[in-house]
Amino acid sequence: MNDMAIPHSLDVAALKDEERTRCEVWTRVMGYHRPVTSFNKGKQSEHRERQFFVEGRCALG
Repeated sequence: MNDMAIPHSLDVAALKDEERTRCEVWTRVMGYHRPVTSFNKGKQSEHRERQFFVEGRCALG
């Protein structure tokens, strides 16, 4: 099991809508960090379309 897996025995309670809080997303832009909510509509759209690179492990031998 990797450290990202959640065991099935763990009971996760669901929150009601009124119990939720908005998560503020920040990203690095031109060497500094900014909240995505401060972007203009075009930049927010570009941010939603980003594809993230996932590096796999290299096999030796």
